Amino acid sequence: MTVFMRKTTASGEAKVAGERSLLLGIGISAVGIGMYVPFSLVFFHHVTGLSLTVVGLVMTVTGLAGLAFMPLAGTAVDRFGAKRVNLLLYGVRALGFALYPLASSLPAFAAVALVTALADRSFSVVQQSLIGEVARGAARDRLQASTRALQNAGMGAGALLVTGVLALWGTGGFTYTAWGNALAFALAGLLVGRVRAVRAVPGAGAAGAPVTGSAGYRTVLRDRPFLGLTAANFLTALGYSALSVLFPLYLSTWLGAPDSLTGAAFTVNTALCAGIGVLIAGRVRRSGARRTRSAALGAVLFAAAFVGQIALGTLRPGRTATLIALLVIVVVYTLGELVHSPSGGALSVSAAPEAVRGRYLATYQLSYSLAGALAPSLFTALLAVDGRLPWAVLTVAALGAALALLRLERHLPAQAVHAEPPVVPGAARPVPVTAAA
Repeated sequence: MTVFMRKTTASGEAKVAGERSLLLGIGISAVGIGMYVPFSLVFFHHVTGLSLTVVGLVMTVTGLAGLAFMPLAGTAVDRFGAKRVNLLLYGVRALGFALYPLASSLPAFAAVALVTALADRSFSVVQQSLIGEVARGAARDRLQASTRALQNAGMGAGALLVTGVLALWGTGGFTYTAWGNALAFALAGLLVGRVRAVRAVPGAGAAGAPVTGSAGYRTVLRDRPFLGLTAANFLTALGYSALSVLFPLYLSTWLGAPDSLTGAAFTVNTALCAGIGVLIAGRVRRSGARRTRSAALGAVLFAAAFVGQIALGTLRPGRTATLIALLVIVVVYTLGELVHSPSGGALSVSAAPEAVRGRYLATYQLSYSLAGALAPSLFTALLAVDGRLPWAVLTVAALGAALALLRLERHLPAQAVHAEPPVVPGAARPVPVTAAA
């Protein structure tokens, strides 16, 4: 086997082969997502001609089916490799959006929506697995941060783009948007196809306990530290749902603030994620902090933002003071997101044994999906009792997640906890290598 020295970034971190193409592809696909997510119900209503009620029902059913498909996606990653499955999902999404304008009947729309939903719901599992397949060490943290920044920037650009399309062509522009999405996903797939997997550093070993070729989800269920990590992430994931689900309801029903503040909060959050996400993650990474501790810090920042909401809902100052306080709270919340996300993502990828990484990450990603599914009913029920109660529950959840991460630190593989292996005095530092194409 021929090996080459890998390129490094200015900070000395190993650079992934095909990294620019990978990130460009992720950014382009995010533009496609941003072109339809903000208008999903209306989007499919105009593209297919079906009623909003029918469209909503089909999207709910196919979305649930997509969740059930995630474990199969994890198995496919372990069997065929993350890159191949990633390219397949890009192809399915491209074909799905190309067919949407032709799916004017209920059976046709349901069939296209089902196949596309399976690809959409599984994509996060496969993308996380792909990062684990093409990067190691601190490069995983860097890719996590870059991916999140590009996704936020791309989705914002996509939303602006579709707004311009609709202003120019009216609702008929939704059809052009669907075809634009298809083109975006196809182009993203071509770009991501240029990335190369990296081979393990000789003698470094894989994260976690050794696994056999017949290992399956039973291996995941026996890994108590990883299940603990997944449970901790579920608690944090409830906080991720707060901005989109709880925040608008809280503003209108408890604070009596104008709905326009919700849009302003989203704009601030998206702008910060896209603008300083990589910078914040780089500072955290270069500090040498263990991934468990930086993820815990992110959860603590979440808790601080939630306590701020409780204080705001108790004091209920004037309009100007409320606006300033909400701005500060959103900034603190976003900083928590920027600190937690790269470290938490790299921690889950690195804690998964390579042979069953797909299954491990499918299990981990379910924590996000379950939190997202539970959040609307949980938040509305708590809000009906007292507007501050959901924030109190989220505060306890975030602090519980932070404590769990710290307690799990000594039970997780060292390769997962440390972005770079601890340097032993007098020992030679391993040189990253990659296989020839």
